[in-house]
Amino acid sequence: MPRRLADLLAEHGPALVLYARAWCDCPEDVVQDALVEMVSRSRPPDHVVAWLFRVVRNGAISAGRSARRRQQREQSCAARETWFDDAATAIDAAAATEALETLSPELREAVVARIWGQLTFDEIAKLTDTSSSTAQRRYEQGLRHLYTRLEKPCTTNPPSTPS
Repeated sequence: MPRRLADLLAEHGPALVLYARAWCDCPEDVVQDALVEMVSRSRPPDHVVAWLFRVVRNGAISAGRSARRRQQREQSCAARETWFDDAATAIDAAAATEALETLSPELREAVVARIWGQLTFDEIAKLTDTSSSTAQRRYEQGLRHLYTRLEKPCTTNPPSTPS
């Protein structure tokens, strides 16, 4: 089989790549996947070359569709409005980055996971191998520190004041 596969690839590989290129930007990957699929079958197809062209076509169409969806998602995410509603509450990105860097690694991890990762305190606790209350305490402590550094309130979840 290895010799037959090498002959098959040498004879039809360039045509398969050219064929796949009509539908996707990764034709070599699609051809390789088709060859792997053929080799992993318990019995070879009756018409190997025709079967390869069919599998390459289907794989290339699927890969092209996936790439287009991925590109649309990326463009959609890049074009989203910022999550600050009002210009008066907006903060300077450089100042926010600088303020985040002043946090201890534990506090920064909790703040980033909660705000940008949108994780729950239970999820943060599992991530950091701590309790949920420790994750919440670190988050609130980090927000208080950021609030002090930036001198503007954080509108997402303002920290509670300890009694």
